[in-house]
Amino acid sequence: MTLYVDADACPVKEECIRAADRLRVPVKMVCNGGIRPSPHPLVETVFVTEGPDEADKWIAERAGKGDVVITGDIPLAAKCVEAGALVLKHNGEALTEANIGNALATRDLMADLRSADPFRKGGGRPFSKQDRARFSSALDRALRAAA
Repeated sequence: MTLYVDADACPVKEECIRAADRLRVPVKMVCNGGIRPSPHPLVETVFVTEGPDEADKWIAERAGKGDVVITGDIPLAAKCVEAGALVLKHNGEALTEANIGNALATRDLMADLRSADPFRKGGGRPFSKQDRARFSSALDRALRAAA
């Protein structure tokens, strides 16, 4: 089992490292750069070439049954779910075969709405302590289930 983290814009990297340490799970922090490598012996920082979706491609080629993937990227999540991995969003929401189609459709709809309204301003609410706690609990459950 490996914990793959789509690390470029991930707000829960430290929570991933703490959970992996508790359960002795190797972690691959995958990014285009811009993050400091962790000195933790279970954590490997993987720097992929610059370019759109290179980190996603790297993870999608490797993640499979028995692995856990942390990402906010819905197309990457769909590929990982299809490969048999357990997938969590940063807020702790699990993406599964049962809900990934709806998540993809919602993502596409929101992209269309944003492009149709040039005056629409930024995203939703800020990431909270409750979001971190919910994620940590969900990650522990996912890692135990994958084991």
